[in-house]
Amino acid sequence: MQRQDTWKIVERERDAIDPAEGIGFVSDPGFGGIDVFIGKVRDLNQGRAVLGISYDLFDPLVLAEFERLVAEVRAAHGPLLKLYVAHAKGRLAVGDVAVVVAAGSPHRDEAFKACRALIEAVKHRSPIWKQEHYEGGDSVWSEGCSLCEPGHEPATPGVPTVAAAAAAAARGP
Repeated sequence: MQRQDTWKIVERERDAIDPAEGIGFVSDPGFGGIDVFIGKVRDLNQGRAVLGISYDLFDPLVLAEFERLVAEVRAAHGPLLKLYVAHAKGRLAVGDVAVVVAAGSPHRDEAFKACRALIEAVKHRSPIWKQEHYEGGDSVWSEGCSLCEPGHEPATPGVPTVAAAAAAAARGP
């Protein structure tokens, strides 16, 4: 039996993320819906010309978080889902694929909702640090979505925000 989900980190120096792999992974003869999010490095951010991005992360910690997020999305959106997450690590140029999230399900509604919930959770809760490299030679570490202050995160049905997760953890079991 094929594993229902996969999550991975792609070391940019050795390989590139292939969106077709995600689509293939979540495809199934019983699925009528596949939704895919592809995040690419853009050339402009907040009025500044971007030359590239570097992502830094600790693989075991990020992979464990991806596993948790996938389980949460499955619990919220249905057990028949197949889910895929791949995130780049290292230096990327403008136009490179930084992240792919894919969801496959029997119906489009679950695929859309699950894919949206999963990419929002990855962006807001994964311990991944992003450094933008600008024209002119300077670089800035982004605050990143996972470090957003409470109240600055978009609500995603079925996936708790960082603030909600922190409040729940503070309350205890």
